[in-house]
Amino acid sequence: MKYRKLISTAAVGAILAGVLPVAPGIASSHMDAPLITFDDPANTTDVYAFRSESEDGSTQYLTTALAVYPFEEPGIGPNNYRFDDRVLYEIHISLGGDVGTGAKTISYQFEFDTTFQNQDTILQAYLGEVSDTFGVNQNLRQTYKVTRVDAGGSSVLFDHGDTMVPPNNQGLLTPSYNRGNNGDRPAKEGLNKENKLDRYTAAGIADNADGYRVFAGQRDDGFYADIQSIFDLDFSFGGATGTATKPFDSQGGFNVHTIVLNIPLSELNGAVFAGVHATTSRQQMVDGAPQWVQVGRQGNPLFAEALIAIVDKDLYNETDATQDETLFSDYAQNPELAAVLGITPIPSFVNAGAPLVRDIYIPDVIKVDLTTGPARLAGDNDFNRLSIFGGDTLDTETPSALNFGGFVPGGWPNGRRFGDDVDDIALNALGLPVVDLDGVTENDITYNDVFPYAATPLNGRNHGHHGDVGITGNNGNGNGGS
Repeated sequence: MKYRKLISTAAVGAILAGVLPVAPGIASSHMDAPLITFDDPANTTDVYAFRSESEDGSTQYLTTALAVYPFEEPGIGPNNYRFDDRVLYEIHISLGGDVGTGAKTISYQFEFDTTFQNQDTILQAYLGEVSDTFGVNQNLRQTYKVTRVDAGGSSVLFDHGDTMVPPNNQGLLTPSYNRGNNGDRPAKEGLNKENKLDRYTAAGIADNADGYRVFAGQRDDGFYADIQSIFDLDFSFGGATGTATKPFDSQGGFNVHTIVLNIPLSELNGAVFAGVHATTSRQQMVDGAPQWVQVGRQGNPLFAEALIAIVDKDLYNETDATQDETLFSDYAQNPELAAVLGITPIPSFVNAGAPLVRDIYIPDVIKVDLTTGPARLAGDNDFNRLSIFGGDTLDTETPSALNFGGFVPGGWPNGRRFGDDVDDIALNALGLPVVDLDGVTENDITYNDVFPYAATPLNGRNHGHHGDVGITGNNGNGNGGS
């Protein structure tokens, strides 16, 4: 399916003629709301959700992921970026009728515990090269517990003895992350076989008897776009000024901390659709007792930043998705961005009189059609970064609520994959036919096509920024690097 089928002939003519302005404001700076910018470990950068399967095809999954802690500079020292023991990280799943309201059918809670093997030293993160058993010489150590919560109660899926967070990519002390297992070289590109994963990533994956898989650790920031130009009010992305460094991937060269959870479809009670969002909470005293109080929330990309006004951004982070219809629906029903662009939003395929963006963002959970086969991944030949607007669609035998005129998107807004170009997809969904808004069409390093999917964390000793490359090799395309 071509993206032009979803927009009017007049809109196509206008953009080709240069009548419509280039779109400002569609981007994710990871600084979505004022207050959360002061709390990096609780600041959600991206949420992902998509259909997947085990490498041998025997188990079908809903893959979910939550990334936090924006703009981790790989070259810092000591490299102590980590999940916060004082933050409750949660991935929420809505099933059945809950998808339409944003109510939580199942929640997965992640609680971390940090220890130092030796506190009588100035060597905070590492005591030496991290060995095959990555706890050795890893002074700063984190484990975590994963708890499943639903209306029937709670159960621990993984306890602290089952899990460990791999080390950050320091360089010489973490050579396995890097090409040729050489700490002087850039990080390894994405891989397409689990047996090729670096030893730290592989050792950080935990499985349980119910078929769940989990990973938590430092990863490359998988979002890509030239957001610096957007907030510099340069909508030519360097073209008008002849800036030699433009355009560039503003997140290029930075890491984040990422939780990835594979949920067997058998755990979802035969659901046809799922809605996924994530929250972060901190303990506060409420009525004289400590309680978890939500400080961050995210579902689909770009909602808080591109559609919600400043006055309500902090409110969004503090409220439940079930309140989106009441509090935030007008931002999706009448998006200010459409007025700025001078366009009429694409009509909804589901709700008469509503724009398509309302279907996507209200409630703000990532909707995933579970009746399809696994989503194409970024290393697959038929993967397209524009999802349905680039002809990347999936077949389904069940009439889909995510139906775009007879087609089901291969990626966002049917789930969100690593590699989906969400800025350009959002503009297409709004009604502006964009193939490439900012000149940035790929991540600075390729993703893995196997669990945990997110790309290798960049090397603190050898990494570029904003399109620059490492001094002994680049971080360009390719899958299956060594």
